[in-house]
Amino acid sequence: MIDGFDEVVHAPHRLKICAMLADVDQVEFGVLRDGLGVADSVLSKQLKVLVDAGYVDLQKPTGRGGKVRTWARLTKDGRRAFEGHLAALRTMVESAREALPN
Repeated sequence: MIDGFDEVVHAPHRLKICAMLADVDQVEFGVLRDGLGVADSVLSKQLKVLVDAGYVDLQKPTGRGGKVRTWARLTKDGRRAFEGHLAALRTMVESAREALPN
């Protein structure tokens, strides 16, 4: 296995969640759900895996009118894992290209 490759991050929905969170402070649950095009339950399951790994932190502040909204953000460990995973994927691509005959 290539150094930095992360099985937790690699799953398609989790990879896209990390990509969506990488360049922002936090993203609201509905935006993530709509961006992935999945049901609430699917997103919840994928977020739970990331939270359990210590890669994502969820906040549930009470908004206007007492409505609770869920916000997700990458933790420092999550950002490190995502960036390491991207580097590992780049290494895999370069290795594959080098292995091809000219």
